[in-house]
Amino acid sequence: MKTRCLSILLVLFAGACNYTVPFNAEEAALILQNSGIMRVYSVDGKSDSLFLRKKAAPLMNEAFETKEYKVLKTRMLETVNDTSNPGVGIAAPQVGISRCLIAVQRFDKPGEPFEFYANPQIVYYSEDQGMGMEGCLSIPDVRGEVIRSKEIIVSYTDENTMKVKQDTVKGFTAVIFQHETDHLNGILFTDRISAGR
Repeated sequence: MKTRCLSILLVLFAGACNYTVPFNAEEAALILQNSGIMRVYSVDGKSDSLFLRKKAAPLMNEAFETKEYKVLKTRMLETVNDTSNPGVGIAAPQVGISRCLIAVQRFDKPGEPFEFYANPQIVYYSEDQGMGMEGCLSIPDVRGEVIRSKEIIVSYTDENTMKVKQDTVKGFTAVIFQHETDHLNGILFTDRISAGR
């Protein structure tokens, strides 16, 4: 009887622990290996280019409480603010982490802060579009005109409440959101130059 109860407990325990880790060992090592600016993946390298074309995996709620998540956000922010190569947005795949996390400079808010969005999805694109010049940290020395919606609604997971929230975004900030969420789907702005949104 004791042996049977122990076996049942072991099965239940094993089942309870059967979940995917928030970050795998390779991701954790890359995030924690150094501090400061991360290497930006570039289309100039074959392996980097293939990586940038992958669809990113969503972040589980458990990830928000990890050291890796906090360090990743800090390092992504330092990378996008690198004075030698600054940007207005960055996606986790651009620094080698194929997870659904972006940082966007909110030009539509006082102080123009960078804000992070986990598992972002654009759920509405306005029919009103405009063409604007874009560049990308992962595509050095290339710029091109892309057609983007002037207003979007973005859905994302709030890292504090673990609930899905939505935000309506307009203007240049909406363009940044569209550019960065494209990265999570393996799409680069150069794919959009002649194709529109």
